[in-house]
Amino acid sequence: MKKTQQNGSRGRPDFLLLILTLLLVGFGLVMVFSASSNIALVSSKFNNDAFYFTKRQLAWAVLGIFSMLFMMNLPYQIFKRGFLLLFIPVLIMLMVVPFTEPVNGARSWFQIGSLGIQPTEPAKLAIILYLGALISKKGEKFRDFKKGLVPVLVIVAIICGLIMAQPDLGSCMVLASSAIIMIIAGGANLKQVAVAGGVAGIGVAILAAIGMATNPDGWEYRIARFTAYSDPLADQQGSGFQLVSSLQALGHGGFTGAGFGESVQKLHYLDYPYNDFIFSVIAEELGFIGASLFLLFYLLFLWRALIVALRCPDQYGTIVGVGIVGLFGIQAFINVGGVTGAIPLTGVTLPFVSYGGSSLLVCLMCIGVLLSISREANKQDKPERTKRSHS
Repeated sequence: MKKTQQNGSRGRPDFLLLILTLLLVGFGLVMVFSASSNIALVSSKFNNDAFYFTKRQLAWAVLGIFSMLFMMNLPYQIFKRGFLLLFIPVLIMLMVVPFTEPVNGARSWFQIGSLGIQPTEPAKLAIILYLGALISKKGEKFRDFKKGLVPVLVIVAIICGLIMAQPDLGSCMVLASSAIIMIIAGGANLKQVAVAGGVAGIGVAILAAIGMATNPDGWEYRIARFTAYSDPLADQQGSGFQLVSSLQALGHGGFTGAGFGESVQKLHYLDYPYNDFIFSVIAEELGFIGASLFLLFYLLFLWRALIVALRCPDQYGTIVGVGIVGLFGIQAFINVGGVTGAIPLTGVTLPFVSYGGSSLLVCLMCIGVLLSISREANKQDKPERTKRSHS
C-alpha cells in the first residue's frame, strides 16, 4: 500500500506533448542535415564532413532531452523559489557579452574554443521563471499599476536593454512579447498594458537610436534588412539578396516540392540555410503541401502545450506555461513571417528545428517545465478518476 502511495505522489507527464516534441526535434535534425550537408562537405572549415552540423545538433539534442527529463521530474514549484540560480548568471552574461568580439556585426556570443554560447537563449527561460514568480507572488496587488505592473516592466526593460546592446532586435521582440502575454495572463489591466506597451515601444526606439550611434556597424546590417523588406527587388544583389533568395526557394518548391535534399537556394545563396532560413529549405524541398503540414503540426504542438499550461492547478504554473507557449509561438511566427516576406527579417531562429545548440537546449528545458506542470495537473485529476472507477 505504501509503495502505491509513493508511486502516485505525482501524476504522469503529458505523453502527447512529449511525443510531439521528440518528433519536432527529429524532423529538425533531418532538415539540418539536408540544409547543411553540401556546405559542410565542400568546406575544410567543417572538416569536409557532410554530417558536421547534424552531429553537433544531435549532441545538443541528447543533452537537451536529458535536461528535459531532469526538469520534468522536479516539482515545478521549485523553480519559483530557485529562479535566481538561473537569472543571476544570465544577467551577468548579458552584461558582459556586449564587450566580446562581434560576429556578423553583433556581440551576442561567448566563444569557448569551437563552442559558442548565446546568453540570450537562457535569458528567455530565466525571465519567464522570474516573471512567473514575481506576478504570482503579488497576487491581487499585481492589478495595481505602481506596485504590481511597474516592477515587472522594469525587469523586462533591463533585460531587453541589455539584449538591444548586442544588438539583437529579434530576440528583444520575442522576449518583450512573451512578457506581455504573461502580464495579461497574470490579470493585469489591459489599458495599463497598452499604455506600458506604448512606453516600451518608445524606449526601444530610444535604445535603437543610441545603439546606432555607438555601434553603427552592428546596426547597418539590421537596418538594411528592414529596408529590403519594403522593396527587396530594389537591391537584389545587396540588402534584398537574402529575402529574394528565400522567396525564390518558396517559388521553386511549388506545390509538391523539389524533393528531399534537392534545394538549390541552400547552395551558397541563402546565408545560414540550416539556421535562420531553414523554413525556406523546408518549403523548397517539401513544397507548399509539406510546408503547410509542418505548420499544422507546429500548431498542434503549440495547442497541446497551451492545454498543459491552462490545466495547471495554480497561477504560477499557468503563467509560466503560457509564457513558454507564447515564446515558442511568437518566435516561430517571426521566423516564418520573415523568410516569407510577411514581416521584416530579424534573424530569429525556428524553435526545435533551426540549427543552434543553445536554442535547442533551452527549448527542451522549457518543455521539461511544461511536462512537470502536466504531472501536477494529472495528479490533481487522479483522485477523481479513481473515485469514478470505484463507484
